[in-house]
Parts: sequence; C-alpha cells; structure tokens
Amino acid sequence: MNNDNKDLVNDILKELENDSKKEAAPVEPEPVQEQAPVRHEAQPAQHERQPEQAPAASPEQIVRQTMENGAPQQRSVNNSPQMRGSAQGQQVRKRKRHKKKQRSRLPGVLILTTFIFGLSIVLSMVIIGYGKDMLGIGKSDRTQLMVIPEGATTDDIANMLETEGIIRSPKAFKLFSRLRKADGLYIPGEHFVRPNMAYETIIKELTSEQVEEQGETVEVTFPEGITLIDAAQKLEENNICSADDFLFYFNSGGYGFEFEDKLPLNSSLKFMRMEGYLFPDTYFLYEGMDPEQVCQKIYLNFDSKMTEDRYKRMDELGYSLDQIITLASIVQKEAATEDVMVKVASVFWNRLDNWDPALLQSDPTSNYANDVIKPNMEVLDLTIANSYDTYLTGGLPPGAICNPGIAAIDAVLEKFESDDFFFAANINTKITYFAKTDEEHKANLAMIDQQYADEAAAAEAAENGESW
Repeated sequence: MNNDNKDLVNDILKELENDSKKEAAPVEPEPVQEQAPVRHEAQPAQHERQPEQAPAASPEQIVRQTMENGAPQQRSVNNSPQMRGSAQGQQVRKRKRHKKKQRSRLPGVLILTTFIFGLSIVLSMVIIGYGKDMLGIGKSDRTQLMVIPEGATTDDIANMLETEGIIRSPKAFKLFSRLRKADGLYIPGEHFVRPNMAYETIIKELTSEQVEEQGETVEVTFPEGITLIDAAQKLEENNICSADDFLFYFNSGGYGFEFEDKLPLNSSLKFMRMEGYLFPDTYFLYEGMDPEQVCQKIYLNFDSKMTEDRYKRMDELGYSLDQIITLASIVQKEAATEDVMVKVASVFWNRLDNWDPALLQSDPTSNYANDVIKPNMEVLDLTIANSYDTYLTGGLPPGAICNPGIAAIDAVLEKFESDDFFFAANINTKITYFAKTDEEHKANLAMIDQQYADEAAAAEAAENGESW
C-alpha cells in the first residue's frame, strides 16, 4: 500500500473513530459548558509511519484490507474528513446553542402570558362589577327612603348610599357625579331610591324636588293611642293605599332602620308584630302611594324619636325597646291627661316590681283582646287573645295595645318613684285619683261613682228647668 493510500486510510479511521464516539456518548439536554471545537491535528507527512493499530479485529483492519484490494477514488478537498468533521461540529454547536436559547425563553414567555391572561380576567371582572353597579344590574328593586341632611356634600351622600346598600362604590359614584356636574345640586329632604337604579337615575332623583305624580297630596294625622287597624283604615279612606297592603308591609318591616335591630326575633304570640311603632304624628302622603313608601316614612319618624339617651335609659332599667313600648301603650290608654302619665306609669312599675303574680289589671288590655284581636282573627286563637289580657296573664302582654306618643314613652322611662298601687279617673272631669291601698282605691271609686250620679242628676234637673 503506497503512502497516499495509507494517509487516506488513517484519515478515514480517525473520522470513523470520532463518529463512533459521538454516537456512543449521550447528548446532555443542557450541557453545563459548551464543548470546545474539535481541533484536528495536522496531517503527518506522507512518509511518516502511523502508530500501529491494536491487533484485535476492528473496523480499521477491515478498512485497510478494503483499501489494499482497491483504493477509493481521491475525494475533493472540500469534502475531506477534516472539513466535514469541522462543519458537523459547527452545526452541532449551533443546534445546541439554538436549543439552549429556546429552552431559556420558554418559561419566561409562559409566565408572562399567564400573568397577562390573569390580569385581563381580573380587570374584566372589575370592569363588569363596576359597570353592573353603575347600571343597577342584578340588584334589589326594593324602594328605600333616604334623607339628605342640610349641607350634605357629595362625599356624604355617596357614603350614605353605600351604607344603605344602594351602591357599592362611593368613589365611582363621586366620579360619575363630577362628570354629570351634579356636585352641589343635591336637595336636602326625603328621597326614595332603589338599588337597581342606575347612577344617573339616582343622581336625577336626589337633585330633583319630590313630585307626587300619582295623586294629590293628602295630610293624614294619626292621634296618640291609635291602633294599626284603625290607622290602616284611615289610609284606605283617604285613597292612599289599601288597608290590607299597609298592614302587610308595616308588619313585615325590614327597612334597615336602627330600632328594627332591637326588636325580638320571636313574636309568635303577637297579634300585630309592629303594633306600637306607628309614631302618632301628621304625615304628608299622596293618593295611590306605594304602601312600602308610606311604611318607611312612618318608620323613619319613629326611628328619629328613639335617641341614644332613650336607648341608654332602657339599658339602665334593664328593659328592651319592645317592653318599654308595650308598657307605654298601656299608660297611653290609661292616663286621662299627659300631666298624670308619670304617676300612672309609676303605678304599673310598682305592680311589676312588687306584686306576685304581677297582674297589671289594666282595662284597656282586656278591651284590646276582646274588641281588636278576637274580631280580626281569621282563626280565633285564645292563647294569643288571653295573653294580652292582664287580668288573666301576669307581667307585660306580648306586644303593645296601641301606638303611644313620646310623652307616654318618656313617662315610662322616667320610672317615677311613688307608693301608689292604684288609680281611678273621672272620665268626664279628667281628674285622676291615686291610692296606696286597695281600701283607698275603693273609696276613690265610690267617690267617682257619686260624682257621676251627681252629674247625671244635675243634667236631668237642667233639662226639667229645675235648679240643682
């Protein structure tokens, strides 16, 4: 074999050896260090002998035998094993470098895409939430009474609307109000709004005078001691709303006023759940008015009368709002005049605190059971009716027997100390007589009976032209 052939064989063997090493060595997914370029040693001189190969049969021997039998044609310089090996190494490095860059960018792209997607979802939900609130979508359609005080700012009104559950975002409302140039135009007084109103509608309502479009304004006065049934009938007679609708909505309540939170949860023995909470006063209503609006105006009036001082006094006495109103309703019916309410209340306080059983023995409670409850129950329930009669049941009845005025409420809260356990009044003269004992009380009753007899005799003599 000539020297050229030997050199060519050596080159081919080296190339085969390099290829076999590449195939045998596993390719790391992400090599720590980039492999250095394969350096090819300069070819030995044509007359230099190469190191002898291992005697064992190998691909080299097979190649030598093949070349001795017939040498292959000379390959071009550009396709030589050295050039081919160098090109292949560069391509491998480029592929590795390219793959390395792709692997390093992919997690960042995924994180960024996820972040943008999540942010888009959050922003969309926020925008949808604000949009639904501004348009009143998916919110309650229950009418609520809102009273704007004098000098209220847009900030105050926005916070009031949030507190009342009309809006959810005071900041959005203030921004909308500024864009609508409504700041400073809000009118103090009573306004009816609903949570399902759009911001624009709410602003229009709060910046407009109340116009009663449904009918003429009607002035209605509820006197002290009126019952709910009588009040409902009065509203119906004035074409304001039906009596049944008023009683239903008034007893249902749930308008969010402070005093409602102080009422007992269990009212199973009550005939009228909200008897006692129709504050006697003059109200300006209108024909065909929504019964819920009528109820809220009355609730608002009662709520405004129950001040912190009155609630504090109730706590000092250890009595609930419902108990105080119930006792005040009895005082309202029993007292002939306001100036004796404090002493009348003291009599019932003394019976509650000292009698066992504490039978209040109030005639108006018996009258309420017999004249109001029994005729107006669809199915007569004597348990409820008798529970109101304080001649039959000890302590306070389960609910009020009328709607007391503020004088009767304050008379009960004063809890005037006296030694009186009885009283009787001359209905005609409005004079009330108090007694410490039953004997004194019986004497007062006999005196009053004599006064009635004398009055009747005087009246009869006057009719007959006789002098008394």
